[in-house]
Amino acid sequence: MLKPALRLLSAALIATACAGAFAAAAQDPIRVRVDQGTMEPLPIAITDFGAASPGESGVSAEISKVIRDDLARSGLFRPLDPASFIERSPDVAAPPKFADWRIINAKGLVTGRTSLESDGRLRVEFRLWDIFAQEQMIGFQFFTTPENSRRVGHMIADAVYERLTGDKGYFDTRVVFVAESGPKVKKVKRLAIMDQDGANVQYLTDGRDLVLTPRFNPTAQAISFMSYQGQRPRVYIFDLETGREEVLQGFNGMTFSPRFSPDGNSIVMSMARDGNTDIYLVDLRTRATRRLTTDPSIDTAPSFSPDGTQIAFESDRGGSQQLYVMDVGGGNVHRISFGEGRYATPVWSPRGDVIAFTKMLRGTFGIGVMRTDGSGERRLTESFLDEGPTWAPNGRVIMFTRGSPGGPSSIYSVDLTGQNLRRVPTPGEASDPAWSPDLDGPGVN
Repeated sequence: MLKPALRLLSAALIATACAGAFAAAAQDPIRVRVDQGTMEPLPIAITDFGAASPGESGVSAEISKVIRDDLARSGLFRPLDPASFIERSPDVAAPPKFADWRIINAKGLVTGRTSLESDGRLRVEFRLWDIFAQEQMIGFQFFTTPENSRRVGHMIADAVYERLTGDKGYFDTRVVFVAESGPKVKKVKRLAIMDQDGANVQYLTDGRDLVLTPRFNPTAQAISFMSYQGQRPRVYIFDLETGREEVLQGFNGMTFSPRFSPDGNSIVMSMARDGNTDIYLVDLRTRATRRLTTDPSIDTAPSFSPDGTQIAFESDRGGSQQLYVMDVGGGNVHRISFGEGRYATPVWSPRGDVIAFTKMLRGTFGIGVMRTDGSGERRLTESFLDEGPTWAPNGRVIMFTRGSPGGPSSIYSVDLTGQNLRRVPTPGEASDPAWSPDLDGPGVN
């Protein structure tokens, strides 16, 4: 049984942000701006977490490394080399020697420790300090099983990110994708899932049937995707709790490009029938189906707005591949892309303010964003083949597939500034990423 979105056994707050103390401090609290095009990453020190016993040192070191790696990948933080630390092992229960951390120019400091409880649970404590204001910013403790230690590291990184940027973190999330292997002429494509940093890869299908376009539901416990089982392209739903697959029945044509509604009760998808491709809405509770587009063209790649009232999609109804928006009932259809080139795979930001897309222009493919009315278009990446964007749940980072001429496909991420482009490590070739919502709360992507 696969349970990739397991919750921690418990998480307890042991210290809150010192709002009053910060208000009285002579120096403003440290803060990271996430909306600037270029910026200098914030120097932050993450100590090696202490361990109550030698047997826990490996777990403690792993947690510290996860935090460092998460914050570094965001592009907003520059974790300092532990070799530069003057105060080596500060006690998590006491204030650090602030002067020692100012000397190495650390603006923030994360300290922590682990201990194994008598019932076998792992206890993890951490604190975030503002070095120049000489105040604790946040402090938490978590209780979980030892094998869940990496997830605790992601949760701590999320807490630090949120406290210093004002935005929710995105590290305690997962990504479903298509794992590719074998020769180009006989590629095996399996449904797979991993942590957002590429760790903990699990394969969900055996590769006997081609799979494409996986997407999470709002609870991150089910995945919709297209599969060629029986040599017929159809939409399936995979339950991550049980490992059970279910095909959406009752359609005479080829079904593809599925995506869940924000409430998880419906799926919007495309169906090719009688030489025409249109967008349909399926109620998962009643299986009632509604046709949303009727234009004699190819309408596909639908994506809900976060409030569920609108759908973005691509269509060639105007003579070339462009982006359109319509009401969830199919009315008020209007084009939003008017730049040079062709547009595809629109995906609404979880914030609701912009839409990401694939743009094809002069022989290159890139990832771009525009406001929901089509204004403010910006291209974030450009290469031989960048396509298929998916949003982090905080709406600040995008993952996508990058291909190369005759070479492998890989997953990359880039932030909204377009400055922080990074490859996501996977065991082999990978494509079609889809980011999960927050694992501790609802969302859609």
